[in-house]
Amino acid sequence: MKSKKENKSTELIPIKLQEQFKKQHYGLVGKHSAVQICMWTKRSLKDEGSCYKQQFYGIKSHRCCQMSPSISWCQHRCLFCWRAIENTLGEKMPINNLDDPKTIIEGCIREQRKLLAGFGGNEKVNKKRFQEAQEPMHFAISLAGEPTLYPKISDLIKELKKIGKTSFLVTNGECPDILAKICPPTQLYVSLDAPNEKVYKIINQPQIKNGWKNLMKTLDIVKKLKKKTRTVLRLTLVKNINMIGEVDYAKLVKKADPMFVEIKAYMAVGFSRNRLGLNFMPLHEEVREFANKIGKLCKYKIIDEKKDSRVVLLMKRDTKKRIMKF
Repeated sequence: MKSKKENKSTELIPIKLQEQFKKQHYGLVGKHSAVQICMWTKRSLKDEGSCYKQQFYGIKSHRCCQMSPSISWCQHRCLFCWRAIENTLGEKMPINNLDDPKTIIEGCIREQRKLLAGFGGNEKVNKKRFQEAQEPMHFAISLAGEPTLYPKISDLIKELKKIGKTSFLVTNGECPDILAKICPPTQLYVSLDAPNEKVYKIINQPQIKNGWKNLMKTLDIVKKLKKKTRTVLRLTLVKNINMIGEVDYAKLVKKADPMFVEIKAYMAVGFSRNRLGLNFMPLHEEVREFANKIGKLCKYKIIDEKKDSRVVLLMKRDTKKRIMKF
């Protein structure tokens, strides 16, 4: 039987949903946050490879903390999302009785250590990396839900900076007013999954009005934020749905003028398999070809790629600063 304290700590998430998250190996943190160990973190600990973000940017996979301060809230119900989108609790988070950033960060580190505990006795695990993993360095604010719905997202980023951690914020771009005044993260990702509003409504299934208009405002903000932080547009390609309109995609890239453009294949994982499946996963060669077409139209070129992740990186020109040093 759970204690009153335990029930109170997760009172914003229904018990049934909590149980589902735990079955999926999420570590629940406080009232509305969670952490989960990424597949690439596990592989990196066993010297079996690393995430494309390590190859592209220098983010160490074994020291990455994949988390979210708004695990069950989002304005989209994306077809390719690995979550059970029908369990989304709403398009806005409650504004009262929320956890403060320091509590969330400390809770995420604590839960990350618990989830990693079993790796300590594994003979295949790199002991040095396992010890380093006990103190995560990179916070990928991207696990599930829309992180900019957490009212204190800017303070969360500030707190991470204060304690010497890096932050990699992934957003759907539906909160442009928040992004316009946010404390700049180490790297900002904006998801761009459609070349036009018609496709956007099909693939992202927005639950709010003016979703496309909000995203267009965010692209303008990305251009301004380029002076303050590293900016990325991420395109998730779903075969037979959004792998069209290269000219329109290129126009949107020009509008945002990001430092990086990631073009990645949809992967049939989690609950997305109930909506899509293997037939909707483009091959790496198809991703590369599509990326090349967009790049030529907006004067970006392929700088790097990782075939096993089916992802391609575009930049106007490569620089030594691309790979960060930590």
